Amino acid sequence: MSPASDGPWLIAGLGNPGPQYELTPHNLGFLVVDRLAGRHGIRVARKEAMSLVGSGRVAGTPVILVKPQTFMNLSGPAVKGMLVKEGIPMERLLLVYDELALPWRNLRIRPSGSAAGHNGVKSVIAACGTQEFPRLRLGIHPGHPVADGARFVLDPFRRAQLKELDELLDAASDAVESIIAEGAEKAMTRFNRRAPGSNEEDQ
Repeated sequence: MSPASDGPWLIAGLGNPGPQYELTPHNLGFLVVDRLAGRHGIRVARKEAMSLVGSGRVAGTPVILVKPQTFMNLSGPAVKGMLVKEGIPMERLLLVYDELALPWRNLRIRPSGSAAGHNGVKSVIAACGTQEFPRLRLGIHPGHPVADGARFVLDPFRRAQLKELDELLDAASDAVESIIAEGAEKAMTRFNRRAPGSNEEDQ
């Protein structure tokens, strides 16, 4: 995948609208978009295609930052709507989201692949008719058994996690900037890392 000057990128962070979901694991995609927006002076406030949207430049390249407002499990039509509206090809979509299969604070860039059980990603793949697009997955697994994954991703971050959240959002934003500047494959060598002693399955 070629970096830089082949047209704009659509950076879509997945999450749920509403203040009650703001600081929950399932909203990491939204939080990364917000961090990128703050870094690059982009206001994500326009209402288009069932999303909040902002345009600007990241790593010298035009980007459109998107936060679908359809709730996580219905993210696909909003993402597809923005791609169609802006005429952006699938390979210039970067999807950013939480991943329960990865340990907390791990980052994993993939150039394509399945949803691996993530309902928001399933919706995007179903709406767009392909899984051939890059994504940045942010690990949220706490390191102990999770009895109810659906509840866990919607529970607020614990105090200890909030202290580490800032570092995670900065690392994820760095990864997005690297993908845009260098392409997903080069960014993978810099940012894909496994937590020490983790038993994670690379899905």
